[in-house]
Amino acid sequence: MTTYKVLMVEDDDKAAATLAEHLERFGTEQGVRFLVTRLATAFNLSEAGAVGLIFMDIDLPGINGMEAAQLLREENASTPLIFVTNLAQYAVKGYQVDALDFMVKPVSYGDFAMRMGRAMRVMEKNAAHTMALPTASGTRVINVNDITHVELAKHDLLYHVAGFEQPLRRRGSISGAREQLPQDLFITVSQGCLANMAHVTTVLSDSVRLDDGTQLFFSRSRKKPCLETLARYFGGTI
Repeated sequence: MTTYKVLMVEDDDKAAATLAEHLERFGTEQGVRFLVTRLATAFNLSEAGAVGLIFMDIDLPGINGMEAAQLLREENASTPLIFVTNLAQYAVKGYQVDALDFMVKPVSYGDFAMRMGRAMRVMEKNAAHTMALPTASGTRVINVNDITHVELAKHDLLYHVAGFEQPLRRRGSISGAREQLPQDLFITVSQGCLANMAHVTTVLSDSVRLDDGTQLFFSRSRKKPCLETLARYFGGTI
């Protein structure tokens, strides 16, 4: 049975209970399981870790749900977000933070199930294309396709991600990173570096250049297999 982690940001106990009941019923009907974490405020969203779906109330104490969503999107652009609130006037504004959907309280099961069908399709797609990176600053959920390259720095891995000014650092090995990433997308350029072929713009005799300008050099043993793999990837001879 597939399990999805869900974050519910809701300060109203009754509304939270209703959502939890709807999730349990939907999961039973669809043959999936939901592990739900509830927060009563939006101050510490990172405490929930990596999740597949977020239900967010708007009328929250301290920082409201719309403000929290704006902050969330600065670090996480891919996790689907559904607003659940009685403030229907925010529906249009919700799309400014790429909200997947909007539910107005009280939420009937019929309405919930219809919208969850759409959310499930997004979660299934994201599960295949995203990964959670536990870093010193907290867990970051990123799209695998946005990783330009991964390099080893002593005992840490540096994940260079398009749109991020600084690489994401975590403990690990290149071999471990290689196992987590799509085998048909990443090549081992050297003992300490992986490159995403989707971000390669130029292939030279001794290196590749990425779309951000980074040049990565082949090690002697990796040059031939890398060139062969790149030729197959680009559908021609290099």
